[in-house]
Amino acid sequence: MPSLNRPALTDTDPADRGTVGERAPVPPEEELLDRLRAGDAAAFAAVVDAWSPVMLSVARRYVHDRHAAEDVVQEAWLGVISGIGRFEGRSSVRSWAFSIVINRAKSRFARDTRLVSSPELTGSPTSGPTVDPARFRGPDDAYPGHWTSTGAPRPWDQPENGLLNREVRERLERALAELPERQRLVVQLRDVQGMSAEETCAALHLSAGNQRVLLHRGRAALRAALEDYYDR
Repeated sequence: MPSLNRPALTDTDPADRGTVGERAPVPPEEELLDRLRAGDAAAFAAVVDAWSPVMLSVARRYVHDRHAAEDVVQEAWLGVISGIGRFEGRSSVRSWAFSIVINRAKSRFARDTRLVSSPELTGSPTSGPTVDPARFRGPDDAYPGHWTSTGAPRPWDQPENGLLNREVRERLERALAELPERQRLVVQLRDVQGMSAEETCAALHLSAGNQRVLLHRGRAALRAALEDYYDR
């Protein structure tokens, strides 16, 4: 396989990417795999541009230091380069690349801190209720299991402020950072990176059932954070 340069996480020479400000689109999966195996630098640059920002964010969830996270992503891209010839295509290239990032980040975290992950960090996907049971009608009610008059979720649409204003975004980011590790990663891959359920399962080595539960719990926690914000 032809040698490819070590990838950079910042913009490189625009002449290698086309017009300034433009990014080459990531090729379709089968074409991408063929081109990467052939050592196509343009295809490699396209995926580095498209995937590195979220890879960096995922890595920072483990190492909590930008420079260390940048090293993790650089090492992961080198792993992609060295391993693409052996990649069997059992998952998408994207989920495979993200699994490399996660594995490198875990190794870096273990090496730097020499700490063993606690149950609180990994989080069991089945521990505790997703929503406070008091928000639902009891078994003696005419409509058991339905929302109570005060327990129903409030609508997020608030035209006077806008859902995506700076304060709400900051609140969501804080809430995301507070999620247990696996919930946070599933939400980030599904809702930030736009990965499919299958890709996310492959990247995080999760069963389909666990992925669904973790995603549901993570989204529920974020929604609760917004409800608290609007209830102030």
